[in-house]
Amino acid sequence: MRTALADAATVIADQLTQPRQFAPGERWRAQSLAKDAAGIALLHIERAHQGHGDWATAHTWLKAATAADISAADDAGLYFGAPAVAFALHTASGTGRYSKALAGLDTYVTALTHRRLDRAEARMTRAEVPSLGEFDLIYGLTGIGAYLLRRAPGGDALQRTLSYLVRLTEPIDVDGTMLPGWWTFHDPSFKESAAFPGGHGNLGLAHGIAGPLALLSLALRAGIVVNGQVDAIERICAWLDTWRQHDREGSWWPQWVSRDEHQTQRTTQEGPLRPSWCYGTPGLARAQQLAAIATDDPARKQMAEQALIACLADQTQVDRIIDTSLCHGWAGLLQTAWRTAIDSGNPAFDTLLQHLAAQLIARGLPGHGDGQGFLEGDAGLALALHTASGRPTASGWDSCLLIN
Repeated sequence: MRTALADAATVIADQLTQPRQFAPGERWRAQSLAKDAAGIALLHIERAHQGHGDWATAHTWLKAATAADISAADDAGLYFGAPAVAFALHTASGTGRYSKALAGLDTYVTALTHRRLDRAEARMTRAEVPSLGEFDLIYGLTGIGAYLLRRAPGGDALQRTLSYLVRLTEPIDVDGTMLPGWWTFHDPSFKESAAFPGGHGNLGLAHGIAGPLALLSLALRAGIVVNGQVDAIERICAWLDTWRQHDREGSWWPQWVSRDEHQTQRTTQEGPLRPSWCYGTPGLARAQQLAAIATDDPARKQMAEQALIACLADQTQVDRIIDTSLCHGWAGLLQTAWRTAIDSGNPAFDTLLQHLAAQLIARGLPGHGDGQGFLEGDAGLALALHTASGRPTASGWDSCLLIN
């Protein structure tokens, strides 16, 4: 099976050798880690590190990602602009390549981080609730922090980001009701919605509080500590415990909590949805496993691992996966489960991972995702196929998912 998985990854990589050509005014799109050249470069960088591809192809994609002025605007984050391009370059930097370009980008990323923190801290001082985009992994400070943890773990920008996330976990008074500090007034799609009067609390790894939990835990595990960090991790975990549900298959968590649900302390979600990295049990279980490891909490570690084992063993849940993407498909499920299994040591994962890999190869053909990109397309699928074929990641590409 490993040969079939590796061959499928090669087929995809061979179809992703030339970046698409944008009109001059559209070249900025290539800076996307999620959808375009910056993210697709991760595949070729990983293959070059492992000797299955060449650095010339990786360079072609990195060159495309930098064809336009790189954005360091206030809305730039891990998945677009200077942090995205810097992350891609950093995955190649163990070779000694791109050191000058990285040094230049670091200046912009650091300045961007401090500007965004200034704005977030001013919002906190006004006792207002945040937007998801202020703190989440995809658009917000958690994502930038994920890059800083790899690139500048001893820097002031990361220390300040972690301190901000600690403060984010402190309850906030909204019209006389105490809500989690990450509560937001818009809906999960970043819009005002009649379906979410009073907003919502988001649990997911991509856009919710599991992202800050993972970053705080990974930093603590690496020995990077700020005041209140352990307390913040425990506050998040306690809130997740409040919303943990149980059925005969195991534990699961709702994707989000509405204001009405917060008031009644009961979720209206009837059961676990698709087992995705972004919002499902896999991402939430991995974040809590990381928290348990960082805080030396064996009971939580066992709970998180058993939740994922039960999820993977429940074919009804697994069958809800309908695409091959990293974000909400087979690739993300497999990569997240693989990272969890490494830190678990539970042999139950071995059989389950083999079964997942067999199902992935049955579906793992180009075109089953959403385009060619990293997060929802074929490049991300190929990277997960590499992992499943027995090739541990050499570049650390999946740290942008905060599962590593």
